[in-house]
Amino acid sequence: MPHNPYARLFAIPGATAFTIGNLIARLPMGMFSVSAVIMISGARGSYALAGAVTATGLAATAVVAPWTARLVDRHGQARVAVPATVVAALGSLSLLLCVRYGAPDWTLFASYAATATTPNTGGMSRARWAHLLKGDAQAVHTANSFEQAADELCFMLGPVLAAFLCGALFPQAGTLIGVVLLLTGVIVFAAQRATEPPPQGRTDSSARTTSLLRARGMPALLTGFLATGAVFGSLEVVTIAYADTQGHKAAAGVVLALQAAGSCAAGLVYGAVKPRGSLGRRHLLCAAAMAALMTLPLLAVVATGSLIALSGALLVAGMATAPAMVTAMTLVQRRTPEGRLNEGMTLAVTGLLGGIACGAAGGGWAVEHLGAAAGYGVPVAAACCALLLSSAQACATSTPARRRPARPHASSAA
Repeated sequence: MPHNPYARLFAIPGATAFTIGNLIARLPMGMFSVSAVIMISGARGSYALAGAVTATGLAATAVVAPWTARLVDRHGQARVAVPATVVAALGSLSLLLCVRYGAPDWTLFASYAATATTPNTGGMSRARWAHLLKGDAQAVHTANSFEQAADELCFMLGPVLAAFLCGALFPQAGTLIGVVLLLTGVIVFAAQRATEPPPQGRTDSSARTTSLLRARGMPALLTGFLATGAVFGSLEVVTIAYADTQGHKAAAGVVLALQAAGSCAAGLVYGAVKPRGSLGRRHLLCAAAMAALMTLPLLAVVATGSLIALSGALLVAGMATAPAMVTAMTLVQRRTPEGRLNEGMTLAVTGLLGGIACGAAGGGWAVEHLGAAAGYGVPVAAACCALLLSSAQACATSTPARRRPARPHASSAA
């Protein structure tokens, strides 16, 4: 086996094929909301309507996604992901046609809500790694780091690609090409049956009917994802507003891309390093680093007022987010009962998306009432909340775990 930890991952038969399909399917995740806003605001002349439609889709996803993930765990990835993706694709195409032909506003909400069946492709990919690497904690750590870097890359490139397609071709181009990429990627991913985790069926019904929110340490852990999402959402809104006040609104995308690039690079480096200490301790240290480094953008704008200094601060601050997300996702794998891994990770992503929405709202309020520079206090506060929740999660799972034997349903893959 090669010594490079990432080369070892892709030496596994079938790993490269399912990763390529997953990356193709994951790229549109960062395209659809931007494409919808451009398409709806251009046709209807209302950013408020566009924002309300995308918010409705996010709310629908928060409700539907865990049920879709539960079906994936029960019946298998290929049997559920492909038809769920077809339904979501039809919802996106319906939105495109309703906007194009001037259908009533309520049809936009209904169409975009149908896209909530989109499967969590990142979660399914992590579940495959956990299945293939069961018992190898170091390899699982590397795989989770790679997946987090892939998330950052896709959410960095997706909005840029969507804005380019809608501007260079026609307003519906971002949505249309996103649908093609999503369908193609999921079909390629699902076709790799040799690496797919076996479906769990309906056995052990008592364990499956218990809510994951009742698992020890999970409430604080999932709420931590909400706080971490608020860091991302507030940073995006506040940075766009600050760049606008500096007269360089067009540069906001580049500045935000630097933050994502820092996170992507840090995720890859973190995955190549052998982890030391307990997982709970690493998560606590990563959360503390994120809280500390999130003060850099605030200091940069207060002390210098320079967009260049802000760019450097965001690049460095972004390096703390990927390790925090990697350790949090690994904790989710450890806390989730056997056979419900897709559901557990989808709940984490749902919390993250909810936090992004709350952070965007909080950042917008701070910019409007306190100013763009002061708005950078919102991601600092959100990161401090994530640190406190990480401490609470560590306290809730450390001492009791020594007094009682480990639960038999806990996954040992992480």
